[in-house]
This record gives sequence, C-alpha cells and structure tokens, in this order.
Amino acid sequence: MRVVITEDDALLREGLVLLLRTEGIDVAVAADNADDLLAAIADDRPDALVMDVRLPPTHRDEGLRAAVEARRIHPGLPVLVLSAYVEDSHAVDLLSDGGAGVGYLLKERVGKVAEFVDALRRVADGGTVMDPEVIAQLLVRRKADDPLRTLTPREREVLSLMAEGHANAEIAEHLSISHGSVNKHIGNIFDKLGLHPDGSGHRRVLAVLAYLSTGP
Repeated sequence: MRVVITEDDALLREGLVLLLRTEGIDVAVAADNADDLLAAIADDRPDALVMDVRLPPTHRDEGLRAAVEARRIHPGLPVLVLSAYVEDSHAVDLLSDGGAGVGYLLKERVGKVAEFVDALRRVADGGTVMDPEVIAQLLVRRKADDPLRTLTPREREVLSLMAEGHANAEIAEHLSISHGSVNKHIGNIFDKLGLHPDGSGHRRVLAVLAYLSTGP
C-alpha cells in the first residue's frame, strides 16, 4: 500500500512515516501543506491519504478542503483525516459525497499503533472509520425529532460500531450476539432511517452519515 502523508508538525509527520514504514506501508510523499499534497497526487494516485485537518497558512480547515479536492481529482480516493480535537462538522463534510473510504481519528489514536494501522487499512479497503470519541460526543447533540432517537439501545450500539468501521462479524463478536441478530439490527436501522434497498448510494455509509450529521 502506498500512502501520502500531510502533517505540518514535523515531529508527528516523521513519526508517522517511521511508523507506517515499520508496518510495511510505503510512504510515497510526506508533505507539510495542502498545496504540496495536491501537487503530489495530481498525476499519481496513491492508495490512501493520511492528513491533518488544520494546515498552513490559517490552520483552520485547509486539510479538510484539500481532502475534498483530492477526492474530486481521484473519485473514491481513501482519506484518513487526523485531528487534535473533536470537530464533527469536518467528519460530516468529508462524508457528504456519499462515498466510502473515509476515516476521522483523533491524533491520540496514532499512539495506539495496531489500532491506527488497522483503521488505515480499513479506509484503504473502502471502509468508513470514525473515532469513538467523536461518536460519543455526537450522541448528546441530537435533535428531539431526530430519527436516530427511534433506535433501540442495541441498534445504537450496532450503528456506533458500524461508524467505527467494524464489519458484521466483528460487531457480532464485540456484542456477543449472533450474525443473524446483527443483520436484523442493521435492517431495522436502515428502515428507521429511511434507507431502502432501491435508494441510491451505499446504505451503510449513508447510515453512518446520518449518525454523524445534525439532521436526517
């Protein structure tokens, strides 16, 4: 797997390079700004991007905007965004194209090497991975008429694990329930969120997007 890293903190950037190469992942480019990132991928699509949300010059959302632009240049390009803070609107923006292969993690996860590398591989394989802390904070921000409030506690657990990027078998193991029960819960989630089989888009991604967004 070939990845491009964009992180303006030199110590973290070099640490990411060393970590990924130790895990057998090829780091093609390690940039410190959005312009260099976009130039690096203009003619050569990597397998995934790993990038900070806040980059020079304003340190606001340059990384996010660069990630969105990168997916415009290379539709479906997997992107794993790192942030020092819980900024749920950024996660929603990144998911808003309805595509898979996106992740949003807090930088503290980088220290948990196996967890971080697993998240990157999931994203590179087309999965959607959200930081558990982001999910936890979003749970308390729902509107009173939000359809997510109609989910049972177990369905919310299942959807939370879906948002973290877990497959059905992993959800079953984590919750100590059968695969059939997981499938039933996911079907109920789709029904309650109005995500029917004849709708457009990837229903699993759309369910996660509904979970992260401020409205249905």
